[in-house]
Amino acid sequence: MTYPTPSRFYRGYIFDLDGTVYLGDALLPTVGDTIVALRSRGCRTVFISNNPTHTCQEYVAKLRRLGLPTPVEDILTSSKVIVDFLSRRMPGARLFVVGEKPLCDDLLAAGFHLVDDSSQVDAVIASFDRTFVYRKLQIAFDALRRGAHFFATNPDRYCPVPGGGEPDCAAIIAAIEACTSVKVEAVVGKPSRYMIEAALNLMRLPAEDCLMTGDRLETDVRMGLEAGMSAALILTGATPESALASAPVQPTYVLHKLDDLIPGNA
Repeated sequence: MTYPTPSRFYRGYIFDLDGTVYLGDALLPTVGDTIVALRSRGCRTVFISNNPTHTCQEYVAKLRRLGLPTPVEDILTSSKVIVDFLSRRMPGARLFVVGEKPLCDDLLAAGFHLVDDSSQVDAVIASFDRTFVYRKLQIAFDALRRGAHFFATNPDRYCPVPGGGEPDCAAIIAAIEACTSVKVEAVVGKPSRYMIEAALNLMRLPAEDCLMTGDRLETDVRMGLEAGMSAALILTGATPESALASAPVQPTYVLHKLDDLIPGNA
């Protein structure tokens, strides 16, 4: 089946990372040449990720290794967004984080206190956590039953990796909700309004002048469309072409490889 691809250039391009720009430690086909070509035309390019297991500085280092040098100001993660979200609502709060060290480090740097005594927890933060163990579930369970708030970094079911995927934050949220009957109050990553607002602030361009590109309909594409942007789905990551026909979210464009973004290339 033939799908539409862009017929014009946009002033700004927002790219998801995992499954869109790279998979594991390798750029996906045509990514480097495409981003270099967009930048050479003066287009703004920024990168956003729901994955909070790396700091923005680590993403900068990875993109540099892969041949795409990018300033740290042009990286937005769900970790960065939840720090801003909590700083506005609960500055200096005591948090129990079901997550990995990079997220914990970002929260500590922002003045939050990380605790594992459930009687002291102001909010439980659920995240992508490959160190998840029963003890963490027990502390979250006890804290929420004592009235702590419940927030999460991102809604992804899995993170694409070479050869398959890793269970992501949705699994952690589900485990906590299942045993407590407490629903998460806010999930700040894509496609939430918190991430939309942060992305548009980062772009410094009107939404209609921007194109969001990612490999997930329910997060990347949905966020772009809800922000008033055009949105491109790339078929190099989490979403197979077979899922498009019945999907409730339909992208503006569908790409088989990233250089389909360049008018006339598809």
